[in-house]
Amino acid sequence: MTSRPVNPITYDRRAMTVGIAHFGVGNFHRSHQAMYLDRLLRDPRHESATRTWGICGVGVMESDRRMRDALNGQDYEYTAIERHPDGRAPATRVGSIIGFLHAGDDLDAVIDLLVDPATRIVSLTITEGGYNISDSTGQFDTTNPAVVADAEPGAIPSTVFGVVIAGLRRRRARGVPPFTIMSCDNVESNGDVARRSFTSFAAMVDPELAEWMTSTVSFPNCMVDRITPVTTDQDRAWVTQTYGVDDAWPVLSEGFTQWVLEDRFPSGRPAWEQVGVQLVHDVRPYEMMKLRLLNASHQGIAYAGLLAGHHFVHEAACDPTIVRFVRAYMDREASPTLGPVPGVDLPAYKDQLVERFASAHVRDTLDRLATDASDRIPKFVVPVIRARRAAGEQAPLCAAILAGWTQYARQCVAGVRPMFVDRQEAAVRAAVERSRTDPVGFLRDHDWFADLGDDPVFTADYLRAIEAFQADTVSSALDKIMASQS
Repeated sequence: MTSRPVNPITYDRRAMTVGIAHFGVGNFHRSHQAMYLDRLLRDPRHESATRTWGICGVGVMESDRRMRDALNGQDYEYTAIERHPDGRAPATRVGSIIGFLHAGDDLDAVIDLLVDPATRIVSLTITEGGYNISDSTGQFDTTNPAVVADAEPGAIPSTVFGVVIAGLRRRRARGVPPFTIMSCDNVESNGDVARRSFTSFAAMVDPELAEWMTSTVSFPNCMVDRITPVTTDQDRAWVTQTYGVDDAWPVLSEGFTQWVLEDRFPSGRPAWEQVGVQLVHDVRPYEMMKLRLLNASHQGIAYAGLLAGHHFVHEAACDPTIVRFVRAYMDREASPTLGPVPGVDLPAYKDQLVERFASAHVRDTLDRLATDASDRIPKFVVPVIRARRAAGEQAPLCAAILAGWTQYARQCVAGVRPMFVDRQEAAVRAAVERSRTDPVGFLRDHDWFADLGDDPVFTADYLRAIEAFQADTVSSALDKIMASQS
């Protein structure tokens, strides 16, 4: 059997130097930011100017070591496959990452990297919950034990905050201009959130440093979009069989990709606009559109799909009732909270989302969408609820998403289905326990929901959805919930 071709690296990686330090090298970073840089390097018109923008990955989590070791074993190259709805799956060998350091193993090298004037951007994909910000207050949690330990005088930093601030502190002392900190996570106003997190930590360590950061360090906001599932052993075997490539950690994604970025880089940046990145003055309209339509809909699909017995996203997204529910959520509740989005046809965007969800070739799992729900739902769904309630409108379909999460978590805790993965597992278990005696006990977690549990209009919708899920099949429950709103 003849292997399918793989687009080879066409640029001289030996001529590249590091200009970007990236914290959180996972599948999304490799299918998105690293891919855009790879595209730029492939363009002969921009290759020379882009060579100084090579990426060095930085890990601080124990789990980062596995990615580091996999990439280190293949000179940091990897295979990226784009799976299109029509079955096309072009593969590309990506070489824009040229190094990977782990702070736990070589902190001095990481700090040297951050202090080097050539490092002009520090980018982040540290997950929605990685910024240590309370969803209810919007403030940095200064009581987090890891943060407190990193802020102690003479501490050896182990968190992303401690490591980055140590680098900035040394740059300031040496008169080196600061790097730009660029969040690429699915967080509303992610640059502003990153600013709050890092300057708040800096204030715990050195108030003067925090003041310097406020006036000199840039934190551009951006919106990122590309559905990128977890790589499985089955994927690795398929890549080897299909492309003839032995890759310890290939990355498979959908064909669609989008990046909307504020153009605020005082120390320079790659010419990303040459490879499709939208450079804008205000990301917020695009950001709200994506988070409230795509990410929140993913949460709706996840729990309805899991409760209905589906495994893959495309299975749930081809279930007629779940599709009607998700589209009703987009049209009736999410879209009215959005303003105009320059250059975007919202109905067409929503049609495209449904098509993307239903692509059988991506093979994304509902379990991935349900991971860390305690971080995702407060950032994707709760803002829609708040906007609706502030306008005097109900949000029964949002309530159904929360009720779906509640029902799913209850079944996991009861042992009916495999246990969920959530960094706040103890808090989710506590919410389930409260719900045994308090009908809205799951909503009493103030960090996730603030005072939603005390809103009689919203809790009435939530309790009706809980009752529907408990009494009926998922399809009947969703039909009943949608009918109650129409």
